[in-house]
Amino acid sequence: MDIQAMVQNAIPLLTALALKVVGAIILWIIGRKLIEFGRRLVVKSLKYPFDQTVAGYIGTAVSVVLNIALIIAILGFFGIETTSFAALLAGVGIAIGAAWSGLLANLAAGVFLLILRPFKQGDFISAAGTLGTVDEIGLFVTSITTLDNVRTFVGNAKILGDNIQNFTAHPYRRVDLVAQLDNSVSHADAIRLLKERLRRIPNVVAEPAPDVEILTFTPLGPVLAVRPYCHNDHYWQVYFDTNRSICEVGGEANFPAPRQHVFVNGTRS
Repeated sequence: MDIQAMVQNAIPLLTALALKVVGAIILWIIGRKLIEFGRRLVVKSLKYPFDQTVAGYIGTAVSVVLNIALIIAILGFFGIETTSFAALLAGVGIAIGAAWSGLLANLAAGVFLLILRPFKQGDFISAAGTLGTVDEIGLFVTSITTLDNVRTFVGNAKILGDNIQNFTAHPYRRVDLVAQLDNSVSHADAIRLLKERLRRIPNVVAEPAPDVEILTFTPLGPVLAVRPYCHNDHYWQVYFDTNRSICEVGGEANFPAPRQHVFVNGTRS
């Protein structure tokens, strides 16, 4: 066996293979950049008044189709019969789809989320145990940025199969807080002072007017429900300002701190 001759014969083949591998890598890098550019172009072309939630979904679908086409093109570059591969890919896809029914369920749920429209891109929602702002409804998952700025991906089927709360569906929402009063405090005075202070908090809407009413009673004294209304964008600002106002009103009016009064042998203590 002439090893030298074998090496000489193998060098052209290895060189051609190496060139093809390098060419395939370059084709993959350029193709990926072009696909991303095409996806952005499609999304940008679907401008307002076209729904941007649907635009993002279409962009993702275009990206998936073009990536599959790129893989088939690279295989064709290596001389692999792409028609046979396409048929094989379809068969494998059906087998994988049957095995991964959850993947198909997420895909179908994504379509229904676009049709039923319980929320759209940019809405603040609570769904599948996740609270945050919707970034994108994808083919299989929905990305949500939570309040602590963590991007979370939730399966579309899980979202559609659970309760969905859309906090931005209406022009305003209610802030629910309480104020515990001492038994010696006049609830009428406390309600009047709190209503006056709530009207001065920035971003509290005038209509509906803030609610301040007796919610319940405890051994310490009556408990007031303090409920201003605001746009969802200002919820936390109004929430914290209302808490601060409850504290300040009590201090300015010299309301005593709530404490339980006990009667022992007819004597109050």
